[in-house]
Amino acid sequence: MQRLTRDQMAARVARDIPEGAVVNLGIGLPTLVANHLPADREVLLHSENGLLGMGPAPAPGAEDPELINAGKQPVTLLAGGAFFHSADSFAMMRGGHLDVCVLGAFQVSAAGDLANWHTGAPDAIPAVGGAMDLAIGAKKTFVMMEHTTKAGESKIVPACTYPLTAPGCVSRVYTDLAVLDITPAGVRLVEAFNGLTRADVQAVTAVPLID
Repeated sequence: MQRLTRDQMAARVARDIPEGAVVNLGIGLPTLVANHLPADREVLLHSENGLLGMGPAPAPGAEDPELINAGKQPVTLLAGGAFFHSADSFAMMRGGHLDVCVLGAFQVSAAGDLANWHTGAPDAIPAVGGAMDLAIGAKKTFVMMEHTTKAGESKIVPACTYPLTAPGCVSRVYTDLAVLDITPAGVRLVEAFNGLTRADVQAVTAVPLID
């Protein structure tokens, strides 16, 4: 199967971010979305370490070591952007002031449960960060992840086997193969990439896909 690159995935997510939205981009893959938002679309990017109005990554050599996102990556600040205390940032997250958060994941269940902070392996380092606050506090939670593990196992599962970040929070999943909606009736295939058929996506998805 021909899979999307990480930047192609980010560009696909960026297409669905609406005008005027306040959006948090999680650590890892989701940070790439900032580089693909149209310049003529006003989107306020929030970072849990205390930024609102975050822009794309700076050009090489133009990095400011004091201007970073929650993943410690250098970022830019757009005109009108603001800095604030992390306590205020988490109040924004928990208070329902974010329209969308985009998070990575180890697993998403058919019911929209999210597992993205720990695999449960004895030697794994837990890294929950603010994901629990984001997943529950944002009005919509999008997940951006590879469709399968390196071993070829589906990351979309009937029930999460890893520790949960939050139950029933995910509304849409963007993978390197497809876009899928989590609905009360089940997982619905919205779009398959690079000429893949419904059968192709179903073959690597551990839950039934509905119309």
